[in-house]
Amino acid sequence: MSRAEEQRWIAIMLDRLATQERRSARRAARGDGELGRRAAELSRQYLGGVAKPTGVRWVTNQGSRWGSCTPVDGTIRLSDRLATMPGWVVDYVLVHELAHLIEIGHGPRFYRLVDAYPKAERARGYLLGVVAGAGWAAEPDVAGQESAYEAGADEVDDAISEVDDAANVATDTPTEAASTTSAAGTLW
Repeated sequence: MSRAEEQRWIAIMLDRLATQERRSARRAARGDGELGRRAAELSRQYLGGVAKPTGVRWVTNQGSRWGSCTPVDGTIRLSDRLATMPGWVVDYVLVHELAHLIEIGHGPRFYRLVDAYPKAERARGYLLGVVAGAGWAAEPDVAGQESAYEAGADEVDDAISEVDDAANVATDTPTEAASTTSAAGTLW
């Protein structure tokens, strides 16, 4: 690569990074209030308004999850790493967590609720790609079995969120494919 090509690509990449940061700043400016309004809208649109979170907020402490929900108190938290992702992916994670306010586990009823969101499968694939691109799914699990990424999307979907200990009853949407992945939906 010539010096001129290198400079051109540096300029292109810096421009892309600036665009991404502007998008992230716009989302952050809308803040938790906007996220709560979006969750209410998605609940009405895809879950019949049954899921009614008491709070929805962005958090910075979810290094291995896309989102989490505590059904006992009705709170939902989304990883701030989602802020730079397409709105339909964020929406999917919201729908996933909202569904936990109706159905705690990951059984057929839960997935029927989540799959009411029309871009659910696409968003799960997007997040699987993020996980694979980051190399989180490349290693087999401790038992030497294939990773969730290698096993395929169905196995990953079965593990999208986990229910924490019964006392806390919090559900999580992990990012690490070996223990899972998750997503969200419509541009906003």
